[in-house]
Amino acid sequence: MAASAADQSSTPHVYTVSDGSNLLDIAQHHELEMEGACGGSCACSTCHVIVEGEAMYEKMDEPSDDENDMLDLAFGLTETSRLGCQVVMRRELDGLVVRLPSMTRNMQASDFQGKEKEKEKKEEKAGGEAG
Repeated sequence: MAASAADQSSTPHVYTVSDGSNLLDIAQHHELEMEGACGGSCACSTCHVIVEGEAMYEKMDEPSDDENDMLDLAFGLTETSRLGCQVVMRRELDGLVVRLPSMTRNMQASDFQGKEKEKEKKEEKAGGEAG
């Protein structure tokens, strides 16, 4: 099977891929600039890819709620955006073409958990000072 990726400079790269491999692992194996800050655990948006072609996008499994939450943080989100760590290659996806967005945001789920705790502490402190 084959998959193609256009990097940030629009240079195309074609790879022979195995059934069951995900796009993040494929990209990192071939030293394509796809960060994957969370290690492929669907907890960041740094492996955001844009699938070329609606027909190919429709052949993929639906994104999970966790993936959609992380995609909301992605730079340059499109209707055919996916996280590379969640796109698992199979026969139906032979010939898949994706492109990398011009930049990524390294925001992880843990960043928001920390911000929520900070906000709660500020609110508690403000409540204590008002009383």
